[in-house]
Amino acid sequence: AFPPAAPAEPPRTGSPTTIPGRMGGEVVAGANAGSGDHGNTLPVGTYVGEFEVTDVLGEGGFGIVYLAWDHSLERKVALKEYMPSSLAARGAGLGVTVKSARHQETFEAGRRSFVNEAKLLAQFDHPSMVKVYRFWEANGTAYMVMPFYEGTTLKDTLKEMGSPPDEAWLTALLAPVSEALEVLHNQQCYHRDIAPDNIILLKGSGKPLLLDFGAARRVIGDMTQALTVILKAGYAPIEQYAEVPGMNQGPWTDVYALAASVYYAIHGKTPPPAVGRLVNDGYVPLVQSAAGRYSEQFLAAIDHALAVKPDERTQNMAQLRDELGVASGYVPPTVMPAPHGGGASAQRGTSAPADGRTGPRTAAPQGKAQPATASSGGEAPKSKLPLIIGGAVVAVAALGGIGYAVMGGKPAGTAPADTTASAPASAPTTVAATPVAPPPPPIEDAAPTGPFDPVKELDRIVTAGSAGFTVEATATKPRFKIGKDRLSFSFTSSKPGYAYVLLVSTDGAFMKLFPNRIAQHNRITEGEHITLPHATWPMDVAGPAGIDHFVVIVSTHPRDFSAVGERSEGGFVEFPRDQAEAAWRAHRGPGSVFAGKVVCENGGTCSEEYGAATFSLEEVD
Repeated sequence: AFPPAAPAEPPRTGSPTTIPGRMGGEVVAGANAGSGDHGNTLPVGTYVGEFEVTDVLGEGGFGIVYLAWDHSLERKVALKEYMPSSLAARGAGLGVTVKSARHQETFEAGRRSFVNEAKLLAQFDHPSMVKVYRFWEANGTAYMVMPFYEGTTLKDTLKEMGSPPDEAWLTALLAPVSEALEVLHNQQCYHRDIAPDNIILLKGSGKPLLLDFGAARRVIGDMTQALTVILKAGYAPIEQYAEVPGMNQGPWTDVYALAASVYYAIHGKTPPPAVGRLVNDGYVPLVQSAAGRYSEQFLAAIDHALAVKPDERTQNMAQLRDELGVASGYVPPTVMPAPHGGGASAQRGTSAPADGRTGPRTAAPQGKAQPATASSGGEAPKSKLPLIIGGAVVAVAALGGIGYAVMGGKPAGTAPADTTASAPASAPTTVAATPVAPPPPPIEDAAPTGPFDPVKELDRIVTAGSAGFTVEATATKPRFKIGKDRLSFSFTSSKPGYAYVLLVSTDGAFMKLFPNRIAQHNRITEGEHITLPHATWPMDVAGPAGIDHFVVIVSTHPRDFSAVGERSEGGFVEFPRDQAEAAWRAHRGPGSVFAGKVVCENGGTCSEEYGAATFSLEEVD
């Protein structure tokens, strides 16, 4: 959620080569797209909240995509505005007004759909899925803010390549995309508009990213609610045609479209339309038409995925990978090759969450770390807390037994653990704290007594928080499975400030999880919903089993933690036990030394106000 800082001033001109996602219809992008008269578009320089419009990236039938500058976090973002041009028009200022009363109901339904799309994307965090930073409704319309993605569509990339890609290239594409779709399917959501122009290869890393989730809708209850008919000839399976009764949509629907995209990559054209195939199937199997260029197993798997009837087709993404011979969690040994055959160096930009990591993770028993050789040939650092940055695998490790492994390869394709069962007595709890005034300070020279307990220090941080400064924090679920799940939690604050996350892990290690070497910018706004870890530094639950304790601190001003003996280990900050205990015993006064010390501008005085909340989660085998 906090990528590196963008340039100090927002860019005003240039030729964007971005594919920010569709809003219905074709995206029209070009140099200084916002400089002319575009009717409903907001002028360059317009502020929508803290976001300043700097260009227009695209305008479609249902909305407008702007390049914007986030003045709070100092980064470029894509700002999407709901603006169905056939139903509404720009009113005074930022306002959007419906053209006619008879369009009001349709306009509102579209706005709800827009917000539902944002909610859908916001709940997922996968390197091959579009990320939503925030969304809101205002000015008679709705907005969402997303990363500023730069890349080339798969369709354009294939055209530039000149000849069909080989099997290794296609497998490298299918692995992360299929696992991202599996994450979506696990929540009973389906994309339903997969095609080469809805997949981009990110600039630098070449990693694939799924676009255009405007077609995605949550299927509620028993799926009796009719689904919107969305068709893209050649890619849409037969069940997407409304006139074909008794054929339900499901994971197999996206399987067909993804396989059709592979067919397009091989032959430069789509398979015959599904509705025609149902009457007279003229489809020539790939095992015949592309024999000798790809393995028979690969071609047979794509043919199976392109079966016309849903019940005869590959049923889900896991089955597709199995038939392709690609194991779950597979990551190709190199980044996707450049269109002209050159190797694309994997690098992380300021706007794309895909990190271009390479190399599978190899975990030792009990979640202990094992060193690995960097992809560049250099030695892995000797630290317990290595991070994987950009495309170079610095190390493959669990966080020194701290309960989580920083992952460099496996996409998050695992289904969420069941969270419906009753929690045991020792199950993690969530505390959303609205601190009261701090207790009277102890006698100035009174030293702490008893054994040092980092968990109690987290509670002391919350207790000493400022009145009226409310922070709410929670894990996405109470229990996480070791070796299967990824860490995920979220928080929000009633006031703007600088966010810090401390962790006491299952083996007692004490560390500052955020900010870290990858995610350095921790300024948040009032009411902003933050979800961590970000896709650029995912953390797999690695054991040992037990309870992890966290505290989220949001401070009006930045804080320094060097007084407690912080030590950088591979990107994170660890509080060595002996130094942390020494700082604890030397501390005098109220609160906790682990809340850090306020850093005031120019060495002057400033408010020490902060809010904090603790939460915990359980790691289980």
